[in-house]
Amino acid sequence: MPHAHRRLLLACACALLAACSPFAPPPAASLPAAPVAAPAMQAPPWQQPGVRILHIAPQDSLLTITVRRGGALARLGHDHVVASRTLQGVVAPAPGRAQFQFRLDEMSVDEASLRQAAGLTTTPSADAIAGTRHNMLVRVLEAERYPWVRIDARRIDARRTGDGDVLDADITLHGVTRTVQLPVRIEMAADGRSLQASGSLLLKQSDFGIVPFAVLGGAMAVQDQMELAFRITARQEISAPGSGASPGR
Repeated sequence: MPHAHRRLLLACACALLAACSPFAPPPAASLPAAPVAAPAMQAPPWQQPGVRILHIAPQDSLLTITVRRGGALARLGHDHVVASRTLQGVVAPAPGRAQFQFRLDEMSVDEASLRQAAGLTTTPSADAIAGTRHNMLVRVLEAERYPWVRIDARRIDARRTGDGDVLDADITLHGVTRTVQLPVRIEMAADGRSLQASGSLLLKQSDFGIVPFAVLGGAMAVQDQMELAFRITARQEISAPGSGASPGR
């Protein structure tokens, strides 16, 4: 191939990779439709009369997923952090149970403050962020088909790590459920009417049947491993926005 043609090809490839998307961001109509009102969420089977239930406060809770770039041309792309601020669910402190969920199409992509907190040093453009969100929802996660992520956690025994507990958690993503060990630090208010829980763990997209996004034959790709981190506040007797939604496909 003539040298000039190789240079032109490389320049085009760099432009695509810098945007983290091989296509221009599509019109908003091509994205999954905004969530609509749905029947009330069914109570989990362990929610029994007489068991104190705390409701997750979405305005004071945050879940983030950080994915990092890979491939031979990784230096030309960006790492990404996506976040949910619309967690909904319940916690039962006495039996050590929790169930919560969020919609993929309500997640934000690459908030500046969250990128800084995650130690991400590059700054993607608005077009790159829009392209990343489209690829994530449509091409990777198939959010229109699998709109909900659900986590059902339980304390099985007295396992501890450092100053925290280790829970067993069933994570349902992309229509696949995996059971993982979830390290979590729980701080309960003295009156038992509220708690804060935080933790993080590493997951693989491929464990949930997800093919990590890649272009140019994998020269620029998203790594299979991703980091999930959460900080959840739950309180007794609150009305949580969005708590009337129901998970489904």
